[in-house]
Amino acid sequence: MLHRYWFRFLPSEEASVLNLGCGVTAYSTSDAEQMIHALVFPLFGEREIEKIVEDIDVRSLEENHVRPNMGNPAARGVWFPLIQ
Repeated sequence: MLHRYWFRFLPSEEASVLNLGCGVTAYSTSDAEQMIHALVFPLFGEREIEKIVEDIDVRSLEENHVRPNMGNPAARGVWFPLIQ
């Protein structure tokens, strides 16, 4: 069964999309973390995870930057930030 995870990272003074967080749909926390390490960190830099929210309600996410710019949270993969 898939779960929607929202990762929050320790604050960084550098401007980065990861300051908003990262959304991943995966089978488990470890599956989600593997995707972040393989797909997100190489593009945006490695960050220390502060908090992981399992089964996040996407309606609770930031509405001006995150929600309009996210992919499909029902499919396995990284849906915020969008990775091409």
